[in-house]
Amino acid sequence: MRERHASRGARRAREFEAFVAGAAGRLLHTATLLTGEAPADNPRARRLLALSLAHTYAAWDRLRGEDPYDHARRHLATRFAHGAWHHYGGLGRARPHPESPLAALGPQERLILVLRLYEGVAEEQTAALLGLPRERVRAICDRATATVLHPPRGPAPAPVRPAAKATA
Repeated sequence: MRERHASRGARRAREFEAFVAGAAGRLLHTATLLTGEAPADNPRARRLLALSLAHTYAAWDRLRGEDPYDHARRHLATRFAHGAWHHYGGLGRARPHPESPLAALGPQERLILVLRLYEGVAEEQTAALLGLPRERVRAICDRATATVLHPPRGPAPAPVRPAAKATA
């Protein structure tokens, strides 16, 4: 009996290690995009990834046919959303690193844009995951995409006025 549990535990560990070897890089990139940190300096993203992988490992035996990547990504997204809400008092106040490609976006916009465009999650699934109407997800994604593609410009330069003529 003990040998059977040991072999099951070893098999579980090997399967999970193989999953992490294949998925951790993409999940880390997803977490880095969500947190808005610089790719070279991303401690919050690494913590988010570690928590997501720990949750996935704890649920490994209960996945039964569910894609572990989807499970880890879903936990990553919900953990980010809850953390942004509790840490910043709402999904609109987080300040990403200025070098982040998504620095102009708020946390909710980053979350929806990353899930929809980078991860390829369907609009309906994103809406269900975040508890938002599908139309709201579409509107936020469209606005975030427009912001990334056409970033807001700084203030307009002051008009140049012709110099006054000197009278002699």
